[in-house]
Amino acid sequence: MTGPAIVILSSGSMPLAKRVQSVCGGAVHAYRGRVDEADVLFANTGDHLRELFASGTTIIGIMASGVLVRILAPMLNDKWSEPAVVSLSDDGKSAVPLLGGHHGANQIARHLAEHLDGHAAVTTAGDVRLGLALDEPPAGWTLANPGDAKGVMATLLQGSLATVSDDGVGLDWVRNSDIAIATDGAGTVTLISTHRRDKPESDRLVYHPKSVVLGVGCERGATEKELAELCAKILDDNNIAPAAIACVASIDLKSDETAVHSLARHLNVPARFFTAERLEEERERLATPSDIVFTETGCHGVAEGAALAVVGEKGKLLAPKVKSKRATAALALAPAVVNPQEVGRERGHLSVVGIGPGSDDWRSPEVTKLIGAATDLVGYSLYLDLIDSVSAGKVRHDFDLGKEIDRVRHAMELAGTGKNVALVCSGDAGIYAMATLVFELLETGGLPDGARRVSIQVSPGISALQAAAARAGAPLGHDFCTISLSDLLTPWETIKLRVEAAARADFVIAFYNPVSRRRRTQLAHARDVLMDHRPADTPVILATNLGREGEAVRVVPLAELQVDDVDMLTVVIVGSSESRVVQTGDGRNWVYTPRGYAAKGIDQGKDTA
Repeated sequence: MTGPAIVILSSGSMPLAKRVQSVCGGAVHAYRGRVDEADVLFANTGDHLRELFASGTTIIGIMASGVLVRILAPMLNDKWSEPAVVSLSDDGKSAVPLLGGHHGANQIARHLAEHLDGHAAVTTAGDVRLGLALDEPPAGWTLANPGDAKGVMATLLQGSLATVSDDGVGLDWVRNSDIAIATDGAGTVTLISTHRRDKPESDRLVYHPKSVVLGVGCERGATEKELAELCAKILDDNNIAPAAIACVASIDLKSDETAVHSLARHLNVPARFFTAERLEEERERLATPSDIVFTETGCHGVAEGAALAVVGEKGKLLAPKVKSKRATAALALAPAVVNPQEVGRERGHLSVVGIGPGSDDWRSPEVTKLIGAATDLVGYSLYLDLIDSVSAGKVRHDFDLGKEIDRVRHAMELAGTGKNVALVCSGDAGIYAMATLVFELLETGGLPDGARRVSIQVSPGISALQAAAARAGAPLGHDFCTISLSDLLTPWETIKLRVEAAARADFVIAFYNPVSRRRRTQLAHARDVLMDHRPADTPVILATNLGREGEAVRVVPLAELQVDDVDMLTVVIVGSSESRVVQTGDGRNWVYTPRGYAAKGIDQGKDTA
């Protein structure tokens, strides 16, 4: 989950933590034992806070400042790389930026104070006396020489004047502060705004506004190296600072082009895409329109058109298109800082996530992170209800059972519009779930172009098979298989052949979809086939509602397996002829299938996998 870690030590802090989460995003981390449910539960406060700090995660601790100070003090080393740490009082009235004041903590404290009707205890001198921190410029600005900011602020705090120099976008945020500005340009220090490369010095701070847009185009499969070298050349030839680049822009046909996204990552900026129709609206402003490009794409210029589309009608072409063998690039300049989120669209992303049985404890951190990053959640209503604790603020798209194709198609088409979509599956997304259908629709489904160009990530979850096995012991200790007894998608004759083959091969078998309201004979048939190949006392595990309220796990002999003891929420695992039941001192029966170590006399201290 993106955003800060909101750390609490008791259940009484949870309401405030939820308010903070609604303001700042992020995840609630809670002390296990005092809090039953949270995005993340931890057992040792000190270890967990130190791990978060070491990973660079911003921390908002709803606890006494002293707790955070004592825990994190031994780790303090480099103020430029350490994350922001904010202490928030239990009543939400005092927000104290403990560390990283100029790297987000002051801003977070003020933001919290504003929304919680509290006070931000900002103590950094620049913020208090100058009204801003020169090493923490506003969004859309980059300081070229942050190491010199401390000295410049010290000079200004002594009463010196500053000269402000604007090349393009003005430093209004400096002029509106309490910094004393020399009207004759003869200040002791100089603050410069420019999209050009400029050599910083100890008495002058160079700020780059993100006002330049890099428009690109390329042939399908053009190398990352070729596009990167072409773009480096156009920046060098025009003396443009890479930090002034707001985004990389192109036509939507290139939204899945590896070279374009590699370039954006290299520049640490987003990539934005436009339809051919939108780019053709820039036809009259193009310096090098091309009929050949129009024939191929539907617009007369990709690189120039995309750059101009971002900067808008008040922007201008800064450098016309340049070409390499398989790529093009152009630059456009906006009159103000560009917010890429307000123009074009990004490449959509589809996360196909398995939430396991649905409990927070059995959901992987990666799945939780992907759900947290998503703008939209698509799934069967019950599955979406199960992740309610981590889905605040997301747009839900609920579907009934039996609407699987509609569900997946909707998720892919939604991602195709530029959304970040999580397609939520129970268990594991790739085991009798929706991941397969995603790729099947990619191949055969007649999806819109945008849906075919989304990025896709499949994240695993604990399957019902694994959950049932873990609750019962270790029945999957040797070879096993899974068979779905549902004949909705697989002919019953095919299922019968698979049951017979698995029975003859003596696999442990996990039966998914064992029964339904209308389907009551398949499980009985499977039981009868298995009775011909393994002992009547072969253990059978019946696991229902795993990881959820009403969980029940029973072990019965194969000969006593009854269809009426099984429902649609039950996973049935039938042991092999080698599977055993062992009872522990507390009277509990455990099922396991030996691998054969003891029979072979293998040294169990060695890895024999």
